[in-house]
Amino acid sequence: MRAAASPAGQVVGAVLDPEMPVVTLADLGIVRAVAEPGDGAVDVTITPTYSGCPALGTIRADIESALRAAGYRKVTIRTALSPAWTTDWITDAGRAKLRAAGYSTPGAAPQRGAGPIPLTLGPRRRAVTCPSCDSTATRLDSEFSATPCKALYRCLDCSEPFDHVKEI
Repeated sequence: MRAAASPAGQVVGAVLDPEMPVVTLADLGIVRAVAEPGDGAVDVTITPTYSGCPALGTIRADIESALRAAGYRKVTIRTALSPAWTTDWITDAGRAKLRAAGYSTPGAAPQRGAGPIPLTLGPRRRAVTCPSCDSTATRLDSEFSATPCKALYRCLDCSEPFDHVKEI
């Protein structure tokens, strides 16, 4: 997001994600653009982590609240679904904050436009590292955790459960 250089961009970029409040919207890379056309107006474009994200309404309300508290009188928030958000948009700072908070961060997202992705039947294994002890001896307990964009894993060495942010 290049909009962070503007005052409104800084306000929007500092809004915390409601589902993982250790990272900002800028850290997650969901802020696509922030424009200040003048006269106290601001136009924001965001891309949700996925089109059915249940936190989208809260994200929009939090952005509007933060901008109004900063003195902006007219706030327009648009949602852009294309190109679709990818975990590759999470910043290095965002990944570090997630790891420090005990989340397992996503690896590289599947390449888009590289042709058909082969369907593999049977157990699928992500390379997931425990954020507590750095062990790679981990087990998938549930494909869905507190939110659909996270999976629940358990470390087989230290026995700690942890969330893994899925690769999208």
